[in-house]
Amino acid sequence: MAGIFNSQLMKTVLLQVGRTADSHFSTLIDGYVKRIGHYLSFEVATIAELKNTKNLTESQQKAAEGEQILKFLQPSDTVVLLDERGSEFRSVQFSEWLVKKQQNCRRLVFVIGGPYGFSPAVYDRADEKICLSRMTFSHQMVRLIFVEQLYRACTIVRGEPYHHE
Repeated sequence: MAGIFNSQLMKTVLLQVGRTADSHFSTLIDGYVKRIGHYLSFEVATIAELKNTKNLTESQQKAAEGEQILKFLQPSDTVVLLDERGSEFRSVQFSEWLVKKQQNCRRLVFVIGGPYGFSPAVYDRADEKICLSRMTFSHQMVRLIFVEQLYRACTIVRGEPYHHE
């Protein structure tokens, strides 16, 4: 599926709640983010973790994080939640999906929520949900897995040898 991304058409953003605490993950994530930049306009944006959450219920925490997520989003954004109830793709399918999105999205925002997931308001705002695996991973690992898969999709689109079937 050789093709090319027009980085002038679509901006791609990974929005995450909280910073990546483990330096090993940060190093690997940063490496993929740099590689992705050769293919498309990409950035990682981080919403600060909530402070003093001991007195908040899970739903209160999700609501507070949800407010921050919604503040970041622009009305014209295409919002894709990384969520266990989302659609699953093989890597080639994901690359095809990404090419289609480029045709009608100005800014494609992938969102990784906090430890308890997303608020109902964020689900309501989302355009789609994608599941990276049926297994559960830490948020640190999800960030790494996602940027690796995005990089892989870029190389598939370009017909480069990174991906093997």
